[in-house]
Amino acid sequence: MTRIIAVANQKGGVGKTTTSVNLSASLAMSGGRVLLIDLDPQGNATMGSGIDKNEVALSIYDWLLEDVPLRDIVQKCSGSFELLPSNLDLTAAEVNLLQADGREFQMREKLATQASPYDYVIIDCPPSLSILTVNALMAANGVLIPMQCEYYALEGLSALLETIEGVRGHGNPDLQIEGILRTMYDPRNGLTRDVSRQLIRYFGDEVFRTVVPRNVRLAEAPSHGLPAILYDRTSRGAVAYMALAGELRQKHQQETIGGDDIDTVAGGPPESGEVPTVGQDGS
Repeated sequence: MTRIIAVANQKGGVGKTTTSVNLSASLAMSGGRVLLIDLDPQGNATMGSGIDKNEVALSIYDWLLEDVPLRDIVQKCSGSFELLPSNLDLTAAEVNLLQADGREFQMREKLATQASPYDYVIIDCPPSLSILTVNALMAANGVLIPMQCEYYALEGLSALLETIEGVRGHGNPDLQIEGILRTMYDPRNGLTRDVSRQLIRYFGDEVFRTVVPRNVRLAEAPSHGLPAILYDRTSRGAVAYMALAGELRQKHQQETIGGDDIDTVAGGPPESGEVPTVGQDGS
């Protein structure tokens, strides 16, 4: 069964696209059949996957609004995953979607009939809670939330959780939080450690054990059109995303068999979308 994961956070600069590209490559390198959907008009995931967004003949616009089949648009990328590319044409798609009937279900309806060749579909959402992001959340089984361990990131998390609750109540009741991923992690920073403790205290095992460190090689890789595992597989960033892929696969295997063998982190989910504030004792 295909697992559809929306990588979402309306706050920019948290490593959302980096996570989408590198997680896709890591899952594919582990033997999975993976489709990465670039749902951001900026096309950063497209460029970071080695595809020139300005040269693509067909893009996600043609799939969403012109009914061109997925198989006619996807491109094979280094790292053995496939990409549904994006460019600025998607801005027009967003405007047209707002005027369409059932606008929030367009992506779900298309993936329902076209996603079966894949084990994983990873959707790189735009840095906003727009109709494109809502489409991704309506289509997804789970939401992966990358976030930096800093004060303003906690504020953004609250708005995203409210959106997820809204999606559950209006068409996708089974939408899960796949996990919260701590990115650009620097353990030498006191605020980073403080926020990390709060996340674990309030969200428990919804926080991935894997943390993605600040890493020069990880930052350099997109300029070469490569995921980090192909740019420098020994780098700390590449190793972290391979670990994340393993953690994700193990979680899904346990869900499939109904088991729960992994010890949970102390704490539990907040009530009513409550998000911790910095300064509370999270130890």
